[in-house]
Amino acid sequence: QVRLVESGGGLAQAGGSLRLSCAASKNIFSLTMGWYRQAPGQQRDLVARVISGGSTNYADSVKGRFTISRDNAKNTVYLQMNSLKPEDTAVYYCNAHDGIWSIDYWGQGTQVTVSS
Repeated sequence: QVRLVESGGGLAQAGGSLRLSCAASKNIFSLTMGWYRQAPGQQRDLVARVISGGSTNYADSVKGRFTISRDNAKNTVYLQMNSLKPEDTAVYYCNAHDGIWSIDYWGQGTQVTVSS
Protein backbone atom coordinates (compact mmCIF):
# COMPACT_ATOMS: atom_id res chain seq x y z
CA GLN A 1 0.00 0.00 0.00
CA VAL A 2 1.26 3.44 -0.96
CA ARG A 3 -0.38 6.58 0.37
CA LEU A 4 -0.09 9.70 -1.75
CA VAL A 5 -0.66 13.21 -0.46
CA GLU A 6 -0.88 16.10 -2.90
CA SER A 7 -0.28 19.74 -2.08
CA GLY A 8 0.25 23.01 -3.87
CA GLY A 9 -3.06 23.52 -5.60
CA GLY A 10 -5.00 26.74 -5.42
CA LEU A 11 -6.03 29.74 -7.43
CA ALA A 12 -3.89 31.29 -10.13
CA GLN A 13 -4.40 33.86 -12.86
CA ALA A 14 -4.05 32.99 -16.50
CA GLY A 15 -0.38 33.11 -17.40
CA GLY A 16 0.66 32.34 -13.86
CA SER A 17 2.36 29.35 -12.29
CA LEU A 18 1.72 26.73 -9.65
CA ARG A 19 3.78 23.84 -8.38
CA LEU A 20 2.12 20.67 -7.22
CA SER A 21 3.82 18.17 -4.94
CA CYS A 22 2.95 14.58 -4.21
CA ALA A 23 4.52 12.89 -1.21
CA ALA A 24 4.46 9.10 -1.07
CA SER A 25 4.48 7.01 2.08
CA LYS A 26 6.94 4.48 0.61
CA ASN A 27 9.88 4.28 -1.73
CA ILE A 28 8.84 5.27 -5.25
CA PHE A 29 12.04 4.22 -7.00
CA SER A 30 10.45 1.42 -9.01
CA LEU A 31 7.10 3.10 -9.60
CA THR A 32 5.82 5.08 -12.54
CA MET A 33 4.53 8.36 -11.13
CA GLY A 34 1.97 10.50 -12.84
CA TRP A 35 -0.39 13.42 -12.59
CA TYR A 36 -3.94 13.22 -13.86
CA ARG A 37 -6.70 15.80 -13.86
CA GLN A 38 -10.44 15.77 -13.90
CA ALA A 39 -12.67 18.71 -14.72
CA PRO A 40 -16.35 18.71 -13.69
CA GLY A 41 -18.37 16.35 -15.84
CA GLN A 42 -15.31 15.02 -17.62
CA GLN A 43 -13.19 11.90 -17.36
CA ARG A 44 -9.88 11.76 -15.57
CA ASP A 45 -7.07 12.27 -18.07
CA LEU A 46 -3.32 11.87 -17.95
CA VAL A 47 -1.40 15.13 -17.68
CA ALA A 48 2.17 13.89 -17.30
CA ARG A 49 4.04 10.77 -16.32
CA VAL A 50 7.61 9.92 -15.33
CA ILE A 51 8.89 6.36 -15.26
CA SER A 52 11.46 5.04 -12.82
CA GLY A 53 14.30 5.68 -15.28
CA GLY A 54 13.32 9.31 -15.61
CA SER A 55 11.70 9.37 -19.05
CA THR A 56 8.63 11.54 -19.26
CA ASN A 57 5.59 12.00 -21.41
CA TYR A 58 2.95 14.69 -21.48
CA ALA A 59 -0.52 15.35 -22.76
CA ASP A 60 -0.38 17.48 -25.89
CA SER A 61 -2.34 20.22 -24.14
CA VAL A 62 0.39 20.82 -21.57
CA LYS A 63 3.58 20.20 -23.55
CA GLY A 64 6.00 23.08 -23.19
CA ARG A 65 4.12 24.48 -20.20
CA PHE A 66 4.20 21.75 -17.55
CA THR A 67 7.18 19.81 -16.23
CA ILE A 68 7.03 16.64 -14.16
CA SER A 69 9.95 15.61 -12.02
CA ARG A 70 10.69 13.14 -9.27
CA ASP A 71 12.95 13.07 -6.24
CA ASN A 72 13.30 9.44 -5.26
CA ALA A 73 15.30 10.32 -2.15
CA LYS A 74 12.30 12.29 -0.87
CA ASN A 75 9.67 9.94 -2.32
CA THR A 76 8.11 12.96 -3.96
CA VAL A 77 6.98 13.88 -7.44
CA TYR A 78 6.35 17.41 -8.64
CA LEU A 79 4.38 19.11 -11.38
CA GLN A 80 5.56 22.58 -12.31
CA MET A 81 2.78 24.34 -14.18
CA ASN A 82 3.61 27.51 -16.10
CA SER A 83 1.62 29.68 -18.48
CA LEU A 84 -1.57 28.44 -16.91
CA LYS A 85 -4.80 28.68 -18.85
CA PRO A 86 -8.42 28.65 -17.63
CA GLU A 87 -8.84 25.27 -19.29
CA ASP A 88 -6.25 23.85 -16.87
CA THR A 89 -8.83 24.22 -14.13
CA ALA A 90 -9.47 20.78 -12.63
CA VAL A 91 -8.83 18.53 -9.69
CA TYR A 92 -5.32 17.17 -10.06
CA TYR A 93 -4.58 13.66 -8.84
CA CYS A 94 -1.25 12.03 -8.15
CA ASN A 95 -0.88 8.44 -9.33
CA ALA A 96 1.64 5.74 -8.56
CA HIS A 97 1.66 2.71 -10.83
CA ASP A 98 3.25 -0.53 -9.74
CA GLY A 99 3.95 -2.33 -13.01
CA ILE A 100 4.95 -5.57 -11.32
CA TRP A 101 1.66 -6.07 -9.51
CA SER A 102 -0.45 -3.92 -11.88
CA ILE A 103 -1.70 -1.79 -9.01
CA ASP A 104 -2.58 1.89 -9.14
CA TYR A 105 -2.53 4.15 -6.13
CA TRP A 106 -4.23 7.55 -6.05
CA GLY A 107 -4.03 10.64 -3.95
CA GLN A 108 -7.06 12.52 -2.73
CA GLY A 109 -6.69 15.25 -5.33
CA THR A 110 -5.95 18.95 -5.18
CA GLN A 111 -8.00 21.68 -6.82
CA VAL A 112 -6.38 23.98 -9.35
CA THR A 113 -8.41 26.95 -10.51
CA VAL A 114 -7.16 29.33 -13.17
CA SER A 115 -8.99 32.61 -13.63
CA SER A 116 -9.01 34.55 -16.87
